[in-house]
Amino acid sequence: MGYQLTGNINQNFEIGVILPTYEEADNIANLIEDIENLKLSATIVVIDDSSPDGTAQIVQETQKKYSNVILYRRSKKSGLGTAITDGFKFFLKQVSPPKYIFTMDADYSHDPHDMPKLLAVMQEHKCGIVIGSRYSGGGKIVGWPFSRKIISKTANAIARVSLGLGFQDCTSGYRCYSTIFLREVINSLHSYTYEIQIETVRQAALKNFQVKELPVLFVNRKRGKSKLTWSEIQSFLSYTIRAVWCSR
Repeated sequence: MGYQLTGNINQNFEIGVILPTYEEADNIANLIEDIENLKLSATIVVIDDSSPDGTAQIVQETQKKYSNVILYRRSKKSGLGTAITDGFKFFLKQVSPPKYIFTMDADYSHDPHDMPKLLAVMQEHKCGIVIGSRYSGGGKIVGWPFSRKIISKTANAIARVSLGLGFQDCTSGYRCYSTIFLREVINSLHSYTYEIQIETVRQAALKNFQVKELPVLFVNRKRGKSKLTWSEIQSFLSYTIRAVWCSR
């Protein structure tokens, strides 16, 4: 799969931020601005799957203002799982990789102002993963239809029970990862779509890395349309079944 990098890739910041995008022209500039305003020591990598709406061009405009923004433009739409894994590999190949790497949606479902809170939990407990949790005490979802809530809760229940995962939100994409953990598991990550969320927490359990949850408010995307498809739900279920089978 081809890709093109734009920006200063030789950066030395404590934090890396991965923003997978496909048709996020309405959101990406404001989101980058909000993250920048947090004054974190961060490199922001936007991994765009050649969005036809001009997302990449908007990112390039933000690079004129912020030298810590990198555009990782892939040649075609290739799935959330590979986007996140490509982001991990990009950071791990740096001469001075960040200590912590965030993943989050680029549609404002995840509030960037929660990033310092996730980071604080990571630094205090030295976890492998800190999850921005919709289902732990105090977490909440706003704006989802009943059917989407049922799908999400069912997926989490299947993952928790079948894989023996001892926390509430296994499928949230709002996370802070330690680079130590990612180095340990990167060669074991093979997801193409949303099952990357299950795969990473399963690897944490297998490698005895601690996973913590922090309650967050999840707000259904403000602009644009959801990209979750039935085929991606099937991929999640297929991964879970394979994982259970292999663990026997």
